[in-house]
Amino acid sequence: MSKIVAVTACPTGIAHTIMAAEALQQAADRTGHSLRVETQGSVGTRNTLSAEDIAAADAVIIAADTRVDTARFAGKYMLEVSTVAAIRDAEAVIRHALGQVNPGAQTAAAAAPARDPSLPQIVAITSCPTGIAHTFMAAEGLETGAKANSYSIKVETQGSVGAQNTLTAADVANAEIVLIAADTNVDMSRFAGKRIYETSTKAAIKDGAQVVRTAMAEAKVASAATGPAYADQVKAAKAQQSASRTGAYKHLMTGVSYMIPFVVAGGLLIALGFALGGIYVYEDANKGTLAWTLFTIGAKSGFALMVPILAGFIAHSIADRPGLAPGMIGGMIAASIGAGFIGGIAAGFLAGYTVKFLNDKIQLGRNLDGLKPVLILPLVGTAIVGLLMYYVLGGPVATALAAITGWLKGLQGTNAIFLGLLLGSMMAFDMGGPVNKAAYAFATGLIASEVYAPMAAVMAAGMTPPLALALATVLFKNRFTVDEREAGKATAVLGISFITEGAIPFAAKDPLRVIPALMIGSAVAGALSMVMGAELRVPHGGVFVLPIPNAVTHLGAYLIAIVAGTVVSALALAALKKPVAANAA
Repeated sequence: MSKIVAVTACPTGIAHTIMAAEALQQAADRTGHSLRVETQGSVGTRNTLSAEDIAAADAVIIAADTRVDTARFAGKYMLEVSTVAAIRDAEAVIRHALGQVNPGAQTAAAAAPARDPSLPQIVAITSCPTGIAHTFMAAEGLETGAKANSYSIKVETQGSVGAQNTLTAADVANAEIVLIAADTNVDMSRFAGKRIYETSTKAAIKDGAQVVRTAMAEAKVASAATGPAYADQVKAAKAQQSASRTGAYKHLMTGVSYMIPFVVAGGLLIALGFALGGIYVYEDANKGTLAWTLFTIGAKSGFALMVPILAGFIAHSIADRPGLAPGMIGGMIAASIGAGFIGGIAAGFLAGYTVKFLNDKIQLGRNLDGLKPVLILPLVGTAIVGLLMYYVLGGPVATALAAITGWLKGLQGTNAIFLGLLLGSMMAFDMGGPVNKAAYAFATGLIASEVYAPMAAVMAAGMTPPLALALATVLFKNRFTVDEREAGKATAVLGISFITEGAIPFAAKDPLRVIPALMIGSAVAGALSMVMGAELRVPHGGVFVLPIPNAVTHLGAYLIAIVAGTVVSALALAALKKPVAANAA
């Protein structure tokens, strides 16, 4: 009988962490081995391994999808696998760990993880600035080189017509190494914890076999960024939500995420212009002054790019780079004919799916495919989108936007309260998920139409959940564990910064009690903000934008709305959550 110690961890610290631990424990029991498993999750570390446990162990298994500190296992043979691998075939993981035990070896960057033999041993990405010749030649070089060395490989090409042969999550999780042969920047976020080797496309083209051999020998795990544990949990939660986006929602949120910096920069410059030059800073009498110039930069440049950027990156998300020009031009048309952000959304989807259709149907052969992304797709796509926007879609969308804008500007009394309740509860429902982002995108888009009240309601409601949890961990300590009370400090910082996702780890642990409590307070904050007539000219920033003159109207009433929502949610948490001792019993 062998002695094994293990650590399991996943980004949320809930399902996969526990499932991997149970799978390993059951496999060890079946095979007659002794196993102690430490789980690292959103509720803290459980069954912590002692120094004696580690010293007596014959092998260490790390089944994790996040960074785990392995310094305490120095001198032990350590096998690192994903939680999926441990859940899928825990016995194979244990056999692999014990079959190659070498107590004198260093802990194991070079140790091969247990993997599914049906999936590639190597995953690779090739990319060059133009995304045409060198991208595909490098892919061929790596495929030939892997075959020559008896390795299986899957190569994703990031070219001018988009990513092809895209790597799946399973491909990445089961691969021994990641090989990047690129002359451009490649997003490495999906390869966290994997051994990575980077080279140029030229090297892969010249001698793919040598590149593969070098990669297998020299690939190293990239050092993970350090930071507070709670911030890491929130970041992982946001990444999981982003990864879960699919279809039209994913494309819309891509456009919104690229649009936000333009709206933030433009809105803050407008607010600074008002602060320096007064509410009529835009009049010709102030022309040439610093205040007028700042206002003009924000209004005539920053805000002017808002709708084209939204449309362009919706199209880019659907059709990659060839969709960018038709999408942005369609967005410019939408802005010029008064169709606003709704017209921009329509233009973005129209451009994206038009270009994608053209790209799939137009086949020119490998030698002429380079003409598609730089000539044929932008030209034909822009012509189709532009004509449809002018002759078919633009007019009806502009009329609809004008009607919506007029209704929102005239909101008072019951209607204002209802809209505030709706937007507020949406912000707290999934805290960064589809419902939350739908409310946020709606409010942000209205800024270009000079409708600012929904944006104020949305930010107040979005700040409330993390602030309420932070307050509740102070006032009602018996409802929270020691780890949760400590995390409450970080949650407060996220709350004042308008990062609603700071509440996710709490909600994930006890969703049936936490989420309703947070929705009640956010709905109160949103309703009060609307009925008090608060308006916000910028779509982000939390308390840090409140001191800027004219960024928020009715500032005192707005602060009351935020405080009221926070207190209501904190009281609701106290009422709905049971004392920790009662839960543990």
